[in-house]
Parts: sequence; structure tokens; C-alpha cells
Amino acid sequence: MSNSPETPEQSGLILGIETSCDETAAAVVRRGTETLSNVVASQIATHSPYGGVVPELASREHLRNIVPVVRAAVQEAGITLHDVDAIAVTSGPGLAGALLVGISYAKSLAYALDKPLIAVNHLEGHIHAVLLEQAELPKRSISGQPDIAALPLPLPAMALVVSGGHTHLYLVRRHGESWRYRNVGRTVDDAAGEAFDKVAKLLGLGYPGGPWIDALAPHGDPGAVSFSFSQIKAKAHRRGEPGALDPAAETFFSFSGIKTAVLRYTQVHEMATGIEARRSALATRSDAKPEDALPLCDRQTLDLVASFQRAVVDDLRLKTFRAAEQFGAESLLVSGGVAANRELRVRFTAEAAERALPIAVPSLALSTDNAAMIAAAAYSKLTTDDFAPVTLTANPSLALGNAAGQARNPI
Repeated sequence: MSNSPETPEQSGLILGIETSCDETAAAVVRRGTETLSNVVASQIATHSPYGGVVPELASREHLRNIVPVVRAAVQEAGITLHDVDAIAVTSGPGLAGALLVGISYAKSLAYALDKPLIAVNHLEGHIHAVLLEQAELPKRSISGQPDIAALPLPLPAMALVVSGGHTHLYLVRRHGESWRYRNVGRTVDDAAGEAFDKVAKLLGLGYPGGPWIDALAPHGDPGAVSFSFSQIKAKAHRRGEPGALDPAAETFFSFSGIKTAVLRYTQVHEMATGIEARRSALATRSDAKPEDALPLCDRQTLDLVASFQRAVVDDLRLKTFRAAEQFGAESLLVSGGVAANRELRVRFTAEAAERALPIAVPSLALSTDNAAMIAAAAYSKLTTDDFAPVTLTANPSLALGNAAGQARNPI
């Protein structure tokens, strides 16, 4: 694999590959700011009967899809594989087997083409999904002149990455050609998206749960059921340890408790019969959609769904804006699959407007897992010769940035 720096002859074209979970994706992005193609093969139909991602099935589907998806991305971009300047691939976090499919293919491709291989953190990719679309905004201006909304977001930015596997807050800065991230918030148990999936499954709805709850919530009363979130602090015994987290400088999320609260509510109000009837009715349809569930939901169920969604969105909103104020963020980025939630977008945007804080949320296509974000995040690494070694392998628990209380490499 070539380790040569970018030359004037290079066009900045990067082929990105993403296989961290249950989406096989490939994309071609020029200089981190222009998407030429973005192809995604979904596995929802494969995992839907199980109500969640089955790792072994995910790996098999990636093996089946990786070649045609990459071929489609290259063809859609109107280039050949020899035209790209580097191959970028997600190295973690994610499912080990799924990650290895993408990494193995990317390494083979880079070797065969004599191109640099760039490893990208999946979480960094989600942040760059927003930055990519922000970079493209001026080109979309109707008047031909970039308006205020199309200008680059001021830094530092507070980035909320919220999905089925992650709920993290990062303080994002730019340092020359590179980006730096400081982890200032995390979930101590379940991610927000996982809570959506599990509550939807509990209520007899489809998978993934987020879109189902999002579609049904407007039909219920978000104030009907009261949910609360406890205040979580760092363990006392860790405070004096070297490099330990400063409990005053990190935000903690927790979503396991609200799942238990929803389960308890269904038990106390004897909702099991209606849930099983709904689950059975939807199981008879292979193409069931959220709107099909509406006539199967009584008022109590709709109120419960609406109250659950409001509680999760409000917890994310309150803690994210508090962290932005605490760390002096000049703008806010929201990305990840849960960023597609309509109530989250509305409530975050409204509060940002009240605070005069610029906010950016990616399009629905770039909120969920995709490869354009991986290729975009890789461009700064291309310009700084930050290439992966031939020994690159999957890191399912790969972290991004330093924690709030750690002193190493502060940003």
C-alpha cells in the first residue's frame, strides 16, 4: 500500500467503506466536501424478525453485499477504482465480525491498487456527516451567494452522537488540517437508540423501533405518563485515581431505567393482551410499516409511546445544551440514527434558536450509518499522511478523543 503524500495531481477522491453494524455502505467523496456517490445496502429485513441485529447474520450479509455495493458506488460516481487517492474504512467501534468484512476488503483493495489505507472511527464519521453537508450548503444556495445558514459552523462545537449503539458528547475543534475531539459525555448503560428499539419490541411494534415510535408519538399525549431520569455521578473511588474522570466535567446519560419503567407501566395497567394481539397482527405482514400499527394501538398505548419519546428527547436536550454552555461551545452538531427523530429535531432546533446557538443536523440519509461520512472524515488524514498499517484490524470498542478529566493531549 502506498504511503506517498498527496500530490498536486491528486483529486482528493476517497472511497469510503462502512460495515460497523447492519448497513453495508460505500461512497466516493471529493476533498471531504463533495459527495459523488453514497450507496447503502440495508439489512433491516434480515434482522427484523429477531427485533435486533444478529451479529452472525450481519457478517454474512456484509460478505454478500460488499462487492456489489462498492461497484455501485464507483459507477455512480462516474470514476474507476484507479481514480481514487485512498481507501477509507471504519475500524471501530462496532460488531467485530461486521467490521472485519469491511477492513479485509478495504485492505485487499488498497494493496491491489497500491493506494493508501485510512482507518476511520465510526463516531468521528457521524460528526463529519454534519460537517460534510455544511460544506456542501453554499453550493446549494438558490441566489448563488452563501447565506448565513450556509456558512461554516463556528468552533468549538458540541457534538451529540446518538444512535442505536452510542450516546456520546464531544467537544470538537480544528487544529490545522486535523480535527480533535474531547469526550465530555457518555451513557453509562444503554444508548438512546437501543432504548427506542427495546421499548418498541416490548410494545409489540416493529424493528428498528425508532421510526415506529417517532411515527406513533404524535398521536398520543406526551404528558400523560411521567418519567424521570436520575442524576448520575462518577464513582467516588475513581475521583482520586490518576487520569480519573472529573465528575464535574462530564455528562452522564442512562436509558436502562426508562425501559424498566415502561415495562412496569404495561404490567401495572395489564396491557399484555393488547401487546400480543398487536405483535401477532403485524407479524402476518412482511412489509408492515408504522402506519399499519396505528389502528392497533389504543389511547393508553399511544400516550405511553408519546411520553417515552418526550422523556428521552428532553433528557438528551437538557444535558446537551448544558454541556454546550459549560464548555463554551460556539455551535451544536447532532448526528447518528436517533438524529432522524422528528421531535428531537424540532425541540433541539427551537432551543438553539432561543439561545442564538447555531445548530446543524444531517439529512435523514446521512443520519443513519453510511460511507460518505467515513470518506469525508478520512480527507484530513489523507492530507496529513495519517495512514493505517498493513496490520490494521477491527477494534469493536474503539474510543474517540480523550475523556473530560484526562490531561493528555488536551484540545
